[in-house]
Amino acid sequence: MIRRLCFGLVFLFVFTTMAHAEMVSIKQAKARMRSGPGEKYPIKWELGIGYPLQVVSRKGSWLKVTDYESDTGWIYKTLVGKTPYMIVEKEKTIIRKGPSESERIIGNATRGVVLRTMTHKKGWVKVKHESGLTGWVQRETLWGW
Repeated sequence: MIRRLCFGLVFLFVFTTMAHAEMVSIKQAKARMRSGPGEKYPIKWELGIGYPLQVVSRKGSWLKVTDYESDTGWIYKTLVGKTPYMIVEKEKTIIRKGPSESERIIGNATRGVVLRTMTHKKGWVKVKHESGLTGWVQRETLWGW
């Protein structure tokens, strides 16, 4: 009985943590991701505007984050904001006129393309590409919020 209760509590904690993961996105044209929480640490990569990240932990003014490929690094907190973005996680996704597979195809996006999240509807996300193209994409092909 105690074993089941402990398992249930651990499961509930993990599920709740995942469901309420804090998401952020890059809010300027270029932001440097570092290997540690400070400017003395090497730059791992540079990220562009809108790139979505999940916050893992904090240390002072630095956020430890992970991306859609499970890469982790540190970023200064003023470089990120709360504007929701998605990134294409699958090799290719189709952009449609409306939230249905029967809607007309108006474009596509490949893995790694960042899209601005407009709204969600029953497994679909209305997104806007930096080119201005706005349409609907199946949620399962994207990562972010």
